[in-house]
Amino acid sequence: MAETMTLQGGCLCGRIRYEVRPESDEGYYCHCRMCQLAFGNTRAAFINVPQAALRWLTEPPKLYASSKFARRGFCPDCGTPLSFAYLDSQRMDLSVGSLDEPSRVRPVSHFATESRVANWHAEDGLPGERLDASERLTKRWKEAYGDAVVPGVGAVRSR
Repeated sequence: MAETMTLQGGCLCGRIRYEVRPESDEGYYCHCRMCQLAFGNTRAAFINVPQAALRWLTEPPKLYASSKFARRGFCPDCGTPLSFAYLDSQRMDLSVGSLDEPSRVRPVSHFATESRVANWHAEDGLPGERLDASERLTKRWKEAYGDAVVPGVGAVRSR
């Protein structure tokens, strides 16, 4: 099933194409303000995969340093958001909307629920986690920006 699943995807204009073999068909919604701005939407839908499971079929996306510890990949021609990865991780997120068959991934949770845009949220019964409840992520922010950091857009725009 998911062990043998192969997904393909790419950007709107077709310049960037990829193939990935995820370990699971589980995806998640990120509601953090940075993802909202990067996607121009109220949330971003991702599937988390090992970087080694991804193969760029054309060329890799252009990378944007959205913080001191993460990069976001996008098509430099059409602007499609494609990926998110921490610099020190062997894993990465791919945007579900960039998949050729996004319906093959199912949402299982919400992240950064404190930034959820309430009047655009339809209750779906999925569990959620606040960004500040993630010890690993809070540690990344503090190591990159200092102990007094408030994680998010304000921290990176003031650098």
